[in-house]
Amino acid sequence: MKALLPGSPHDADKPVVLGEAPEPAPAEDELVVSVEAYSVNRGETFQLDGQLDRTWPGWRPGKDVAGTVVRPAADGSGPAVGTRVVAHPPAFGWAERVAVASASVAQLPDSVDAVTAAALPLAGITALRLLRAAGPVAGRRILITGASGGVGHYVTELAASSGAAVTAVAATPERGARLVELGAAELVTSVADAEGPYDVVLESVGGDSLPAALSRLAPGGLLVWFGQASRTPVTLDFFDFFKGPNQARIAHFDYTSSDTSYAFDLAALIRLVEAGRLHPEIGTVRDWSRTAEVIADLRARKVRGNAVLTLS
Repeated sequence: MKALLPGSPHDADKPVVLGEAPEPAPAEDELVVSVEAYSVNRGETFQLDGQLDRTWPGWRPGKDVAGTVVRPAADGSGPAVGTRVVAHPPAFGWAERVAVASASVAQLPDSVDAVTAAALPLAGITALRLLRAAGPVAGRRILITGASGGVGHYVTELAASSGAAVTAVAATPERGARLVELGAAELVTSVADAEGPYDVVLESVGGDSLPAALSRLAPGGLLVWFGQASRTPVTLDFFDFFKGPNQARIAHFDYTSSDTSYAFDLAALIRLVEAGRLHPEIGTVRDWSRTAEVIADLRARKVRGNAVLTLS
């Protein structure tokens, strides 16, 4: 079958190449999905350029897919053949077909198309689990950095609709305009312009952003560190932290660790979309032959929200 294979991490023009890959060999609890659309996440671009581990030999990118089940799970779990689904495999999704555990698959209603669904998995699941980590948000002030990506759009809409006052940090007013439409109470272009204090900070940039955001916490506030998109190391001075907000907390966050399955959270996201309570921000939709071009645009921060590719 055709699939996108990792290119050379030293050739920025060819991060992936279209080639041939073996057909999926599903485990007992895995079904096979014929892929109609997939999205590209920033973490995958880091894996392709060698900044993040590729996890195992033979790795191919692809964590967010939507399509149709063409082979059911041998153990009887999951949707039947012919069912339209959204899925979150650990990898290998940028291909004509992919094997996915039934615990990572949710059925799609007719009202949700494959492009919209493909934008949901990693960013949407991360947003849901971030807000669970933050606790009840009604009436609380929340600061989110790096908010113009997929996660930021979902967090902003979900938190604002739950009664939070969200301050979103985006690089430019243009990149952040949609966040205001989704309910952000305030848009700033730098953490330095965010006045605070905030009950919760959701930090994804790293570098100087994290200590600056930490200093804007209210007493007893919580900072959830869920990314380092700048790829710049963070330096925290213990004594500065100690002199900062009383009883401030920093929480480690790993979206893969949860009491709920991916299937459960994907189903929740689909219900929200179907009910008109969640609106995926899709910055570009292109044919999968242009995946390398999309990766370059993501690296240059030219895409607002999610980037989705479709298979012809």
